[in-house]
Amino acid sequence: MNTNRELNYRLFVQIEENFQRTEIGSEFARYDDIKNGDVEKVRENFEEIRLHYYDGKGTLSDNLLRNNQYHFVIGAGIIARICIDGGMKHNIAYTLSDIYIRRCDKCREPEELIELTGAMMLDFAERMAEIRKENSASLHVRRTIDYIYRSLGGKLTLQMAAEHEHLHPSYLSKLFSREMGMPIKAYILQAKITTAQNILTFSDFSIAEIADSLGFSSQSAFTAAFRRITGMTPFRYRNRYSEEHVLYPPERTVLQDPRHG
Repeated sequence: MNTNRELNYRLFVQIEENFQRTEIGSEFARYDDIKNGDVEKVRENFEEIRLHYYDGKGTLSDNLLRNNQYHFVIGAGIIARICIDGGMKHNIAYTLSDIYIRRCDKCREPEELIELTGAMMLDFAERMAEIRKENSASLHVRRTIDYIYRSLGGKLTLQMAAEHEHLHPSYLSKLFSREMGMPIKAYILQAKITTAQNILTFSDFSIAEIADSLGFSSQSAFTAAFRRITGMTPFRYRNRYSEEHVLYPPERTVLQDPRHG
């Protein structure tokens, strides 16, 4: 298909309308902020994007909603690939972009796409910040984190983690707290609750099943811990988020490697 005639026409119209596309350098500087996990900079960038969302963007559809959806999909693909280049596992990056593209497909107002763009940018940036934090940790701490995520379904203690690394518990405790900014016990609980949030959002496993799969002694113990961390019960959390965000039919299997969502 020869596109030269239409290309020349479009270029002429852009000149007549004084249309200037966003500079590729500034555009990719924003992507680099996501890749580098600079959450505050990404938040600042989005405030600017929100005010000037349509500046420098081509018209991909005469329908404004569809136009925004097309731009969103392009952005999601670029962000996923850039984050993979920055160290995010490709399966995580592509699945996360799939999730946001499916949310994009459910939007019914152009403005919703703008807000969803900000949410996606921050989500990827926050995950990249965690990856960089983990990558900057010592070998013992990185292996301890891996051990924690592999063992979320059982009872986890400092003593067990120290034995796994052949270290004295007090030494590992100080090392972990210094590098991760929290005690191992708090990190383990946070990992379990974050995993529980994802299961509640994206599956129909019962609260009792989730509590058991994450090694809590009872459903009430799980509920108390969940409420302490999130400010709401698992039941309320699921009611608030599941209808909007369940995107795939749940598979009745044990979740593997729940890290990064």
